[in-house]
Amino acid sequence: MVENNLFKNGDWVQGKSRDGELIHGFIETVSDNREIVKVNVVESDNEKAVGKSIWIPSKWTEKLPDLEISNEAHLLALIDLALLSKDETWFMELSGKLESIKIHPKITARKLEVQIPGNRIAKLDFK
Repeated sequence: MVENNLFKNGDWVQGKSRDGELIHGFIETVSDNREIVKVNVVESDNEKAVGKSIWIPSKWTEKLPDLEISNEAHLLALIDLALLSKDETWFMELSGKLESIKIHPKITARKLEVQIPGNRIAKLDFK
């Protein structure tokens, strides 16, 4: 698991609740002593927990890696989620990324090309 002092609001985490349920969600609040975190549950093996916020020990959670989203459809879905959760900061961040994609679509598309040595086609596009 990750050290307690690395968690911050907005981090995506996975872990277990006090009842042993598997959870996946984002941190809403980190306690002052950093020993417990409040997680907004997005997915769980207990469907009743989804959409609720629960406090759990931070040592029972693991921070998930940040993903770079450059697909317009995915960004639009995340913008909807930011609006539903009333997270203005995240909304502004996602809107900026979306605007960047619209302004520079060729630069974004170029990042998705992969060179495969020995392949006569040479490029695959993973759009």
